[in-house]
Amino acid sequence: MKRLKIIFFAIILIFEFQTVSYSKSIPGSFADLAERLMPSVVNISTTTTVTTQSNPFPFQFPPGSPFEDMFKEFGTPQERQSTALGSGFIIDKDGIVITNNHVIQGAEDIIVRANGDKEFKAKVIGADPLSDIAVLKLETKEKFIPVKFGNSDKARIGDWVIAIGNPFGLGGTVTSGIISARNRSIGLARYEDYIQTDASINSGNSGGPLFDMNGDVIGINTAILGRNGSIGIGFAIPSNSATIVIDQLIEFGETKRGWLGVRIQDVTKEIAEVEKLDKPRGALVASVAESSPSQKAGVKAGDIILEFNGEVINQMKELPIIVARTEVGKKVKVKIWRNKKEIIKTITLGRLETSEDFKVAEEKSTPKIQNIEKLKISVRQLSKEDIKSRNLPNQTTGLIVTKIEKDSPLRNSLEVNSIILEAQKKKIRSPNDLISAVNQVINSNQKTILLVIYNSQNQRRYIGVKLN
Repeated sequence: MKRLKIIFFAIILIFEFQTVSYSKSIPGSFADLAERLMPSVVNISTTTTVTTQSNPFPFQFPPGSPFEDMFKEFGTPQERQSTALGSGFIIDKDGIVITNNHVIQGAEDIIVRANGDKEFKAKVIGADPLSDIAVLKLETKEKFIPVKFGNSDKARIGDWVIAIGNPFGLGGTVTSGIISARNRSIGLARYEDYIQTDASINSGNSGGPLFDMNGDVIGINTAILGRNGSIGIGFAIPSNSATIVIDQLIEFGETKRGWLGVRIQDVTKEIAEVEKLDKPRGALVASVAESSPSQKAGVKAGDIILEFNGEVINQMKELPIIVARTEVGKKVKVKIWRNKKEIIKTITLGRLETSEDFKVAEEKSTPKIQNIEKLKISVRQLSKEDIKSRNLPNQTTGLIVTKIEKDSPLRNSLEVNSIILEAQKKKIRSPNDLISAVNQVINSNQKTILLVIYNSQNQRRYIGVKLN
């Protein structure tokens, strides 16, 4: 009997210990943490001048009418102010602010609200479109409460995080969630290694911090998945990747990334079998740039890079990130699989930003043209260069019409260089969005699709188009 009592009490103690341990893993409240961190998070508003063409007549010509083109020259350019909102956070008591590049890109005036809703002008110290990071300096002698970066590599899937920012202009908004995934790539930037979180992130959160439970910044909130707001899938730039860029922007006003001078691709199962590699891994060298560091070191097309500077390359996408963060001019050991055996090459890294390879890559970044068969038009993604050249609001998304077939249902409704902004009252961010909207109309037996466009003079219009 005594033995049974001992066993019973032992079970109770184990249960209580497990309960206490589990309860400790779930925060009872984020209030203390939020109160400490909120003074370091700022609201950012930007102003850009947008030029449009006015209509001198008391009537509108139908879109696509020959008279529309005839009287375009009579219009006079009109300017208006376009504003955008974002978030950021302070990393230095003298007012150094971190945000996303897309928050401030093309801005003429940047106003930062900090220190209890005080407004300060800010100047750009440096910005990097490839990683979507920007560094600002507040133009004031006031002192601020900074936050510090944490080690994002130690962040685990399932860890609690909080996001603080300015969604929809609602400053000082705190949301919580967990880390849902690591090492995500979503096609927004050249270098992607996002932390995925289900902490609610919306328009205006861009550039704001993602904190761990110690109050350290482990990510910069950058993007969401979803057209109409948060659906529980947000993405943040890891702090360990961001700090390398930030340090360079503060010191040099620009980035200095390592450069190999190779074009790479995935190692498929079939390629691994042919090359007698134990499993698909590494990065396959598709081509080597002339006079590049790789060519000088004897790297050849067909080589498979397995390790770079002691870091194992499991997937192709890992290599560009590792190379980019490596010091320019550094000599590194590269493990290569060639002719079914491992060899070592020593490569002295060049600088990506000054390389011919970089210039070519930038030229090739122009979005590709895609046909929308059911509309009988061709479109391409609206680029940052388009937004700048046409003086559009920074947050504009859509598709530029590059070709209209003679039998297109849109033939008399829009012209080449028009921008399709919305379809069926939903924003268009990719050709697939437009295709989905068209299919939805057809499948529901509707005859007309509602589009919102900018014409070639940047005039915003709604058009209803009957589908054939």
